[in-house]
Amino acid sequence: MDIYLIRHTKTQTVNGLCYGQTDVELADSFIAEVQLIHEKLPKLSEDCLIISSPLARCVKLAQTFSKPIETDDRLQEVNFGDWENQRFDDIEPSLLKKWTENFVTMPPPNGENFSDLCRRTGSFWDELLAQKQAEQVFLITHAGVIRALFAHVLQLPSANAFKLRVDVGSVHKLQHINDYTYIHYINH
Repeated sequence: MDIYLIRHTKTQTVNGLCYGQTDVELADSFIAEVQLIHEKLPKLSEDCLIISSPLARCVKLAQTFSKPIETDDRLQEVNFGDWENQRFDDIEPSLLKKWTENFVTMPPPNGENFSDLCRRTGSFWDELLAQKQAEQVFLITHAGVIRALFAHVLQLPSANAFKLRVDVGSVHKLQHINDYTYIHYINH
């Protein structure tokens, strides 16, 4: 099974906005970015599954593949709780510092920590591999989810997943064969 992790296109947000599970508008460059993403991907197989985060920035991209799409809540970005839709600069500095030093185990107020994200994405991944429904799968999601999935597949300490660069509009290819997952490329 060839699995492509695809990060959504640019959003129309101000720099430094905390918008994990907040639905935000996409940038005006959406059409051009979609074209670039499509050029990075192979032709869709007959049985290609397209599974998306339910957030609009991912669903809109998923719909460009002209195939039925499924959504799965486990593919949503991390929940920043009370910090959603706030600028990081507006969050109390000592609390933000404590969180950035402990984000793996410490959630933002009423949010989730990175370990929580890793658990839910790991559950999704294990279920996907157990079902083996298709030879090709496109997962349209977010940077945090992609990092969490790589941490799961590579059995990395969660914090080390942030050493992986995940650009907006990037494609990452994995292949699962004979109960083993290979990484073909990252951040294409």
